[in-house]
Amino acid sequence: MVASPALRLKGFNHLTKTLSVNGYNLACTPDAAARALWQQAIAERYSCAYLTQLLVDVAANIGASVLNVASQTYTPQGASVTLLIAEQSLSTERALDAGADNDRLDGAAEKSPAEHVVMHLDKSHLTAHTYPESDPASGVSNVRVDLDISTCGLIPPVSVLNYLLRCLRSDIVHIDYRVRGFARDTEGKKHFIDHKISSIQDFLAADIAQRYQLDSVNLCAESIFHTKMVRKTFEIEEYLCGRAASFYSAGELAQFKRQVREEMTEISRWGI
Repeated sequence: MVASPALRLKGFNHLTKTLSVNGYNLACTPDAAARALWQQAIAERYSCAYLTQLLVDVAANIGASVLNVASQTYTPQGASVTLLIAEQSLSTERALDAGADNDRLDGAAEKSPAEHVVMHLDKSHLTAHTYPESDPASGVSNVRVDLDISTCGLIPPVSVLNYLLRCLRSDIVHIDYRVRGFARDTEGKKHFIDHKISSIQDFLAADIAQRYQLDSVNLCAESIFHTKMVRKTFEIEEYLCGRAASFYSAGELAQFKRQVREEMTEISRWGI
């Protein structure tokens, strides 16, 4: 991906860029004991502490400052975390203000750091939510992890997409990216997007793209982009919640693999 040259804008960049990543991780839970092992595993794997650190790392990767963290754990499992962020560190924002055109908003360079923070509070945030679900009839459980990055200004949230995908290691992923609003340049022209993109696939690392079957719908004129990803191959031992494969018969393992693949296929059908 080649970065587009930065636009010289008049005033604040009012474009809102939102990246939504929905990852599904499956598990074979044919009995109550297996479901209990799975619930314990996801409670540890997707704890509030883990999700908070994940979002803090994302903020660091996009050069944002964390202003506030709110989190909630649910029973028997599940967690939600929300971070409010500023677009950049305050020192960076002051440097940008100092070098901007005279056409910038009046008094922008003289505003206090606190006012800069307030400007971003309702415009930039990161959220993470988990949705565990079990189906005793099929014996397959899944946990959906929803990550949303919404930013205004200079931050491109798609820049952290590969980092998120490597952290989640999901079986199925639904990704949505959309840009709303407009920014006006110093000549008065409106810009409804400030970077080049034809598909979310443009931003996927080669090793990640090779791991998944990809299907995209791109409404470029509307700045709406959607990609579905389904894992191509897997070993059923990865889905046994810590139990050894020898715990089950060869016939049971073959059945589990069919069930997992069917679940992947069915979930991946949803989307745009």
